[in-house]
Amino acid sequence: MNEKTEELRDLFTDVTDGEKTVTESQENTRGSLERDERTTTERLENVVAQMRDRYEFETALSDDALITVAKAFYDGDSDADIADDLDADVDAADVFEARLALHLVDESDADEVDLAAIRDREEDDATLAAEYNASEAKIRRYRRVAAAEDESRAANDRYRDEFDSILADADLSGRMATDVREDGLEDATEGMETKVDF
Repeated sequence: MNEKTEELRDLFTDVTDGEKTVTESQENTRGSLERDERTTTERLENVVAQMRDRYEFETALSDDALITVAKAFYDGDSDADIADDLDADVDAADVFEARLALHLVDESDADEVDLAAIRDREEDDATLAAEYNASEAKIRRYRRVAAAEDESRAANDRYRDEFDSILADADLSGRMATDVREDGLEDATEGMETKVDF
């Protein structure tokens, strides 16, 4: 060790209060798309609890039922199918309200009308129903969807993003793991010949 290196080492030791190293040991862990140590259900429970604290839910569904609604929504199930999987007292309208309370708006929720066009309209439901050639019930539904979108935007789509992160990433992670297994099997068996005698 030359003189300059010794001076630098001494300076380093003085600055770090005598510590020989300032780095921490690193563990060799396998990579994962799932950075959170909690289970999917625990993470969903946390999001639903946060939303209950922040908003007054217009749903009588329990937190467990709301988690079921979120999972089924990301699986592509319809409101009617989700209602069938829940309590006998729950119908598709209850699931619709629960989804909107969770900011889980689907493109098909208002596919017959431009929500931006009715969002700030002050006319009553009957007037808009006549204008859009739709029932008053549909206009109420569209206005409810617009309100849910506004509520989500006011929160910078934070909760929808969290659901995406938990449920869409979980699905992606599962699909990637399956793809890796299938690719690995394909690579392992590539070029193998199978001789079968009948």
